[in-house]
Amino acid sequence: MSWLETLRTGWSAVRSHGLRSALTVLGILIGIAAVILTVGLGLGTQKDVSAQISSLGSNLLIVTPGSSTGTDGVRGGFGSAATLTRADAEALASRTNAPDVSAVAPEKSTSASLEANDTNWTTTVTGTTADWLDVRSRELENGTFLTAADDTDRANVIVLGSETATELFGTTRVVGQSVTIGDDDYQVIGVLAAEGASGSEDLDDLALVPLSTASEQLVGGNARSSVSTIYVQAASTDQLSAANQETTTLLLNLHGITATDSADFTVSSQDALVSTATAVYRTLTVLLTGIAALSLLVGGIGVMNIMLVSVTERTREIGLRKALGAPPWAIRRQFLVEASVLGLAGGVIGAGLGIVAAHVLPGLLDTSIVVSGAAVAGSVVVAVGIGLVFGVYPATRAARLTPIDALRSE
Repeated sequence: MSWLETLRTGWSAVRSHGLRSALTVLGILIGIAAVILTVGLGLGTQKDVSAQISSLGSNLLIVTPGSSTGTDGVRGGFGSAATLTRADAEALASRTNAPDVSAVAPEKSTSASLEANDTNWTTTVTGTTADWLDVRSRELENGTFLTAADDTDRANVIVLGSETATELFGTTRVVGQSVTIGDDDYQVIGVLAAEGASGSEDLDDLALVPLSTASEQLVGGNARSSVSTIYVQAASTDQLSAANQETTTLLLNLHGITATDSADFTVSSQDALVSTATAVYRTLTVLLTGIAALSLLVGGIGVMNIMLVSVTERTREIGLRKALGAPPWAIRRQFLVEASVLGLAGGVIGAGLGIVAAHVLPGLLDTSIVVSGAAVAGSVVVAVGIGLVFGVYPATRAARLTPIDALRSE
């Protein structure tokens, strides 16, 4: 029997029991679609996380304070101490002290209620400098940004995020308008372009004022000289490591600390954040893929079951073929082809279903799903392999039947 004849006969046998074959294929296609979606979801999540971290700005180092310890001995988390100052940021901005650093943007943040036209909105008000816009890779929708003169003069000017402007005024065309924070009025000089969210942080719901203004009018007290975060931009990607070393060494010297392990600050880079996030999601993807693969095992057992039933039902057919001279390998090949057809059908349909779902679900779940060509091709190959592996025993059993016993069966 030729391969073409074997394929034709195998396809005919599968079609002759359409419902049973469809149920067998269903187990495989569900597993294949689940694997494709799981891998795609993992890749999409890694892509989203990388994009969110990258949105902080290019070639960026993030310097945060250490932890604080209260009078009762209770230690706060990292970032709770006031160990970073504006003087630290100014020292880092010096090309003499840190030649591989191109720009520095300190931040001092507090939550405040903004009022405008009988409307109020509570948001994060951040004091910063003129370099913030470039360091954080943000753009203006309209108006201008804070200047060095605004910081020197402690000017009552403010730049709003697009969402904050909309909540207060119902529009982003608000340059020249006035908002009130506490007892002070601030003139709106610009509105940031929409950026979206980064993790749990809404990048469009914020307000920016000069750092000196925030220190004196919004915070005051003993904490007026401290900053909550210092963003350090390296001159290039290749100089990021050198900038990291210069930042760490300079701050240790400024704080009078000799041992790196005793540093009262933390310097982190985007690369480290991306690597950590990627590792976590890669592990999660592998775990979920393993769970989805269990359904493929169930589908394989279904293939074996249907093939064993097929062997039992076609015992007389097998005996007749062997009586007419069909060798055992021809019988074995016949049933392996049928099992492979079931696996291939499940693989192709499952891959198609997974691809369609990968394009539909992101709009419903608000997440990215990246279709991996390798995952699709591999899934189809695995589906055919499952058909072959789980079809070996039924095919071997059929090939071992003796003609006389097969012909006598009822």
